[in-house]
Amino acid sequence: MKVRIISSLILIPLLFAVYSGGPLLKLIGFIIALVALKEFYDAFKNIQIVPIYGIGVFCCVLLYALDITGRISRYFSFWVFATVFIVLIYGLFSKGVGIKNGALTLVGIFYIVFCSYHVILIDGIVGYRYLIWFVFITAFVTDTSAYFAGYLFGKHKLWPEISPKKTIEGAIGGVIGSVVVSVIVGYLIAPQLILHFIILGIIGSVAGQIGDLVASAFKRISGIKDFGNLIPGHGGVLDRFDSVLLTAPVVYYYTVLFIM
Repeated sequence: MKVRIISSLILIPLLFAVYSGGPLLKLIGFIIALVALKEFYDAFKNIQIVPIYGIGVFCCVLLYALDITGRISRYFSFWVFATVFIVLIYGLFSKGVGIKNGALTLVGIFYIVFCSYHVILIDGIVGYRYLIWFVFITAFVTDTSAYFAGYLFGKHKLWPEISPKKTIEGAIGGVIGSVVVSVIVGYLIAPQLILHFIILGIIGSVAGQIGDLVASAFKRISGIKDFGNLIPGHGGVLDRFDSVLLTAPVVYYYTVLFIM
């Protein structure tokens, strides 16, 4: 527990970047995406699947390079097409690249680079940039609340085949914690949107827990305990941010569809 708490201090630079937004956030987001992508690809080498990290890096660089133009909304569909096209062409002309390698290369790009980039998209929403905080509030508060709720009240397993330690009671506690903190923070920022903050607290928490289960499923498939050891007590970068990967798109699309 002490190691986890001390290691959480590593998140302080990220929180400063979220507060600052703009170029600093994009730089931190870019670095995190590359490190997490490397961890994800390396995990599958354990079962003789070797995704093409070079393609993943190129597609990540391409996405952030297009962002520099300031017209990313216009070029986003182009990036999606280019990513799929590059993987297919590489697989066609490279005899040493199997279907599994190419497929997992694509999965990694969209699972990590595409999903995490929604943090940057939220940062660019004029007038609603503050909603970026709810990505991390719902993800990290859920993680902490679920841990303590599961520790104190956990009796019924949530999905033992994927994550033996997670319980239904912990999952419910995670949602409750997320909603409570979301409402408190939301009331201080924009009380007129309190109903939206309740909803964000719920769906953000559920998305975060699904993201955590997805990451656990990938680790079980690849036969590893953690994606890395960069953050003591947490594992790798992907272990720490797996819940954010699905929470960020949920917060972004809810904002675009129902708040703006």
